[in-house]
Amino acid sequence: MDENLITEEELDSQFKEMIDSFIDQANELSKQNHIENVSLALLHAASRYNAYVVSNHATSLTEYESELDKARSFFMSNYDDMLNENLQDYKKIFMDDFKYQHLMK
Repeated sequence: MDENLITEEELDSQFKEMIDSFIDQANELSKQNHIENVSLALLHAASRYNAYVVSNHATSLTEYESELDKARSFFMSNYDDMLNENLQDYKKIFMDDFKYQHLMK
């Protein structure tokens, strides 16, 4: 067994920690900026980093260009799935007589 491999649970834990770190930073930024601006900045940063990831996998311009449609499809599909999942999660705020209304401020 390769000692460098991590379990699915460890990978999931690392993934959640990274997400929480980004959200914590966004929450800090939203103390002095409009949440819409923070949201757009996060989206722009994600697109910039994803472009870097795609370019990092290519060894030539030809290879890079041949992967662009596949990469766009991958990232847009994943973003759409994640956004829909989170929008459904936040729907709970409007249930239980606004039980979580304090989160909307």
